[in-house]
Amino acid sequence: MIVFGGRGILLDVEGTTSSISFVYDVLFAFARQHVAQFLADHRLDPAVREAAAALAAEASAADASLADPAGITRLALAAIDLMNRDVKSTPLKALQGMIWRGGFESGSLVAHVFDDVPPAVGQWADSGIDVRIYSSGSVEAQRLFFAHTAAGDLTPHLRGHYDTTTGPKREAASYRAIATDMRLEPREILFVSDVGEELDAARQAGLATALAIRPGNREPGGRLEHEPLTSFAEIVC
Repeated sequence: MIVFGGRGILLDVEGTTSSISFVYDVLFAFARQHVAQFLADHRLDPAVREAAAALAAEASAADASLADPAGITRLALAAIDLMNRDVKSTPLKALQGMIWRGGFESGSLVAHVFDDVPPAVGQWADSGIDVRIYSSGSVEAQRLFFAHTAAGDLTPHLRGHYDTTTGPKREAASYRAIATDMRLEPREILFVSDVGEELDAARQAGLATALAIRPGNREPGGRLEHEPLTSFAEIVC
């Protein structure tokens, strides 16, 4: 049990609020299946063009563009390669979020959350705690995810979202920036994640930390010890 007397809770998604298998086996699979057609159908959309150009530069395919079928194929293959290697690419995450929007809005995708998540975030929010999300997935993808869970729309309980545009999740400066944005002292924020190096960075920034132990999670890694929890019900505020 973790007794937390602070005013903010910051949550990771994959392996913390949702299973790793859902992210990899459902969300990533959906993005792989639809990326080529999505790029072709939305090649004139400025947001898609911006993400595609940044992804091309990152994947050393700067000469590939959305102007022709061959370029679209190269960009789709580059995106799939990054997904297969689980590269935390900001333009890839932006593109994934755009692809997932269609899936969530059509009902083809319904986000998985662990059973303890909805009651916990609802209780925290009702008690005045500032609950936010920090994930490598884009802010758009996070909002879609929590608006379309199997337990319903959880976004009314969430005051904010952060992604890698704030900074890498394994760097202390990112957590200091989030604390500043939340207008809280770092020690007033509890960060929950399944990744040890993320928790180490948050601890270095002064945040309280908790290690999520969920079915299917990998070894957390990291250097420091963090209080483990198997359910959000173990957090007493």
